[in-house]
Amino acid sequence: MDTPAVLTVSARSPLRGRIAVPGDKSISHRALMLGSLAEGETTIRGLLLGEDPRSTAACFRALGAEISELNSELVRVRGIGLGNLQEPADILDAGNSGTTMRLMLGILASHPDRFFAITGDRSLRSRPMGRVAEPLRQMGARIWGREGGKLAPLAVWGEKLQPRAYQSPVASAQVKSCLLLAGLMVDGETSVTEPFRSRDHSERMLAAFGAAVSVDGNTAAVRGPARLRGQEAIVPGDISSAAFWLVAGSIVPDSELTIENVGVNPTRTGVLDILREMGADIVLENPREAMGEPVADLRVRTAPLRGCDIGGEVIPRAIDELPVLAVAAACAQGRTTLRDAAELRVKESDRIAAMAHELSALGVTLREHPDGLEIEGEARWHGGEVRTYDDHRIAMSLAIAALVAPEPVAIQGMGCAAISYPTFVPTLAELGVNLLTAECSEQ
Repeated sequence: MDTPAVLTVSARSPLRGRIAVPGDKSISHRALMLGSLAEGETTIRGLLLGEDPRSTAACFRALGAEISELNSELVRVRGIGLGNLQEPADILDAGNSGTTMRLMLGILASHPDRFFAITGDRSLRSRPMGRVAEPLRQMGARIWGREGGKLAPLAVWGEKLQPRAYQSPVASAQVKSCLLLAGLMVDGETSVTEPFRSRDHSERMLAAFGAAVSVDGNTAAVRGPARLRGQEAIVPGDISSAAFWLVAGSIVPDSELTIENVGVNPTRTGVLDILREMGADIVLENPREAMGEPVADLRVRTAPLRGCDIGGEVIPRAIDELPVLAVAAACAQGRTTLRDAAELRVKESDRIAAMAHELSALGVTLREHPDGLEIEGEARWHGGEVRTYDDHRIAMSLAIAALVAPEPVAIQGMGCAAISYPTFVPTLAELGVNLLTAECSEQ
């Protein structure tokens, strides 16, 4: 099934079966990047085939890496080795991917005597890049762009950077990863200390590729200059994609779903902690490891949920899952407070405002705050028309909300789901959800 531009969802229960989710987006990006910077061949199995990893692959092909056609079975990457980036003949295009742009800035800025320019789509050109550009400048990087170098398009002149111990004001895996990647070419130790620990896929994968990485509490460090060697990388299922089914299985009556082969890295399992605090019935089965990443099958059964307070250290571990958790909160008994999540306002859309507006349109009572939401549970759901703001996580969260609405919900702009989850709509159909699509476009 093509990914539709407009999707109408009619309530259907229960949801039952075993499903798989696409490969982890964060790990897919990093496998392509480190494989491109390594010496020798890297093979990647389970790669996410969404638009964002395709943007990363296209950028690194332009920089000299040989990357085979992307597929989930096997991707081969012939790396060029650190320090050997080619100066591209054209502007690099990160598409909609903030991960691609922010992490690549650290790589580009640390390769001396080469010029690079990078841009993205309209959404990405409005998202803040100063949070990585400024600490890179403190290491000696030369980066220019709109609004004093805070917005793309960005131009980079590679320099020999200096080591730095950076105190990050926010817990951000993208900031941390950008600086650690820059540190691969630095003579000495580059470290990043965060207020809370963010997802650690970069630290794990850098170590697997041969870099000297250390972690002490909320501080991660890399010692350069490094030499990376090609690896066999296995990408587990993305817990951010699994989150939609964890919520659906919890709120649709009489449901039981098993989501297979999901990455359960403890820096990413905030969604599990929050749902369990709300009373969700979720069990981890068949735990195992793949390339240093913990993996398990997740079984979820319908359970009565209760409101809770979501804030503090759990936010960085659940930042991408907060929109669909707002749907769970609207189905719970009592009030849920989401706070400390101002980061949501500078994602692909203002996700706080987007979820507040669209959930209200479906009958949810809530209040919007600068850093979050107050959501009254046991919503009086009804059907209607909602829009996605061209944000893949908003699109899929609204589709899950539509499963508990008594009348059909028409979701405008559903095609953006393909950015991270190209098979989301087909999976809904496989589970027996009644769907009506329109204006289908190939993805």
